[in-house]
Amino acid sequence: MQAPTKKLHEREFIALVAMLFASVAFSIDAMLPALSTIGEELSPADPSRAALVVGIFVLGMGLGTLFSGPLSDAYGRKALVLWPFAAFIAGSLLCAIAPTFELLLAGRFIQGIAVAGPRIAGMAMVRDLYSGTKMASIMSLAMIIFGLVPAVAPLIGQAINNAFGWHSIFIAMAALGVVLSIWFGLRQPESHPVEARRPMRIGTLWDATKMAFSNRVFRYSVAVLTCLYGALFTQISLIQPIFETYYDKAESFPLWFGAIALLTMSSSVINAKIVGRLGMRKIIQSVLIVQIILASTVTLVQLTTGTLPFWMFFIWATSVMFVVGFTFGNLNALSMEPMGKIAGLAASISGSICTVLAAFISIGVSLVFDGTPLALTIGVLACATSGFILMRLLGPRRATDES
Repeated sequence: MQAPTKKLHEREFIALVAMLFASVAFSIDAMLPALSTIGEELSPADPSRAALVVGIFVLGMGLGTLFSGPLSDAYGRKALVLWPFAAFIAGSLLCAIAPTFELLLAGRFIQGIAVAGPRIAGMAMVRDLYSGTKMASIMSLAMIIFGLVPAVAPLIGQAINNAFGWHSIFIAMAALGVVLSIWFGLRQPESHPVEARRPMRIGTLWDATKMAFSNRVFRYSVAVLTCLYGALFTQISLIQPIFETYYDKAESFPLWFGAIALLTMSSSVINAKIVGRLGMRKIIQSVLIVQIILASTVTLVQLTTGTLPFWMFFIWATSVMFVVGFTFGNLNALSMEPMGKIAGLAASISGSICTVLAAFISIGVSLVFDGTPLALTIGVLACATSGFILMRLLGPRRATDES
């Protein structure tokens, strides 16, 4: 197959990068409706172990993220998309045919490690080809799918599960990997030329790591991203149990979640249009102030009345997803902008830190979950407040922020 050399049209590039991000979200959320069935079939003695299907994937993704950046800087972006997708397809097929719970977990671990490559390479490609507010605009549009897929994937997974069984969900994941591999391989040129690559040497990697952490914009952007990933993961972890136990809407949950997705699709589009005029930092701070007000309101309603009407919870839960659209693309762009020489490693560091620390935030909030929305609203309030304080500490753009 002849390697493509012509730069992709901007719209196709955005769509391709968005789908690289979406492969992660689809892999996590599409199989959630089938967890109980998987537990009953493969772990009948303890069906609750099915939750490990999510945890082992995230563990694999976190470990894979640590290596994906350095590898993409050393061998190019294309290698870190095509080879991992081959492993992802194999892991997905292993999950589909797994006769035991342990083998299913092995397949999920492979999936997690593999999917980190396309995710990190996609971020690095955006930094290779664009900069400044244009990079933020591209990243924001690509993140539309990132915000949408976690909302609609459970609905897709439920439909596949009801029609063909849970094994077919993993076959669908493999099919997605095949399609993206062909699309990427045939259409996307290499964005990281040989002369710009950094060999994988321990000394080189250590120097690059120090370079990333020495930049204040990178440090603060990653810290804010961690807070907001924590809010997002906490909502994803607790919203279905709240729908089921507190509002008695288990069967209709995927539909409500899909409605949230449709309502929040506009946030990244709006951000892409206004970021050039208002700037990334002002948008991030403004959105966090709004979320602090909303999360404080729903928390006070629960503490003073002992309940939270469904309509109020739905509006607030939708606002949390709006935060994703207005902040994630901007924060990723802020963190990557001064990292041109080590874009792959910087993306790897950012992704790894955010994933691991946000998981701890989500687990901590989940441990105090009592079946009501209170733990979720307080957790999101704490994350939004911490993110706002960190953005204030970052302050306005400085001349020294360029490198």
